[in-house]
Amino acid sequence: MNTIKEDLLSAVVPLLKLLSLTVIGLILAHHKTQIIPKSTFNLLSKLVFALFLPCLIFIDLGKSITVHNIALWWFIPVNVIISMSLGFMLGVIVVHLCRPPKQFVRFTIVMTACGNTGNLPIAILGSLCHSEDNPFGPSCHQRGVAYVSIAQWVSVVLVYTLVYHMMEPPVEYYEIIEEESVESCRIDSGSLVVEAEWPPGFAEINVSRNVSHNRQDNSQDDDVEIQVNETRTKPIGSKMVQKVRVVAEKTPIKNIFQPPTIASLLAIIIGSIPHAKSFVFGYDAPLGFITDSLEILGGAMVPSVMLVLGGMLAEGPNDSKLGLKTTVGVIVARLLVLPVLGIGVVGLADKMHLLLADDAMYRYVLMLQYATPSAILLGAVARMRGYAVSEASALLFWQHVFALFSLSFYIFVYSKLVSLV
Repeated sequence: MNTIKEDLLSAVVPLLKLLSLTVIGLILAHHKTQIIPKSTFNLLSKLVFALFLPCLIFIDLGKSITVHNIALWWFIPVNVIISMSLGFMLGVIVVHLCRPPKQFVRFTIVMTACGNTGNLPIAILGSLCHSEDNPFGPSCHQRGVAYVSIAQWVSVVLVYTLVYHMMEPPVEYYEIIEEESVESCRIDSGSLVVEAEWPPGFAEINVSRNVSHNRQDNSQDDDVEIQVNETRTKPIGSKMVQKVRVVAEKTPIKNIFQPPTIASLLAIIIGSIPHAKSFVFGYDAPLGFITDSLEILGGAMVPSVMLVLGGMLAEGPNDSKLGLKTTVGVIVARLLVLPVLGIGVVGLADKMHLLLADDAMYRYVLMLQYATPSAILLGAVARMRGYAVSEASALLFWQHVFALFSLSFYIFVYSKLVSLV
């Protein structure tokens, strides 16, 4: 049995490794040193999203996935839905207690509900599994990335369906946007934090789309008013069908299929077919030289994403109209309260025998989903919708600052809990 001091060191040292990488990124990007310009960090963030992360997901998920494992891992996507549902409820409580400005009510709920299920958990696991005496065994990193990849796939789908529609600006906010200049929209959306999970070229395209959408609002409002008048005379069933159709037409389904999602899908398909898996993965695989190359690229993901995080922190928080009280409320709910609820959910699921037996990594990843700050992807969605871009950037900044402390505590707690399995 390890002493408390040994357990504390084994839990905190991996985070200190990540913190060291983050500090390096902060020093390189800080305006006083200006060793590396912001444009370089923008390119690095896009490389992480479009190349390094997909390579890592494809290799580790493809090696681990089988048809049998898909059936065994069913609770991972369910856990994502549960964590988001609890986050929504906490977001409603934050809105009730903190009283944010009316135009940011849905934004506050979304930022409390949706956590980072991709980059940050993989970085934490990569640091945790780096040492040979890690508590999860020799296949620590491969299994951890596989579990996180399944969760990330579900999270991205939820963000670009349910969350995307919740991030639609209120009518009052549309009026504010129409009065602002195009240049101010571009300046607000240039933050590194809102580009950290966005494929190359998408960001610029979506800014121009937002501007063109604002110009077309008057004509669209007339069409919507005509449609509303027509649907008032229709049965309830017809109204519901039409509403579902409108929502489906406005959902950016193509954005769901981003590089990490595509990599996960390919890994699941190839990994589930034994002959295809033996052809791509393995020491004697005919395409083994390609997977080795992808594995080398995937190894750059963890240091790169932490350098980008350091560059984001070096920028400092943007101006925000959300209010100090609401900002603190979201941070407390997301980083302190939700992880406690997560421990309860995972513990209850374990008591009900819904989890894999004798798999500490499985439980660790499930609990880690509750402890991360809000998804950086929400900054990209805010930019795409032209809604609360500065507020998203500022809130993500402060959450990541305080997450350095909260994650240290909960990583220690999780390590103690999984050691009891």
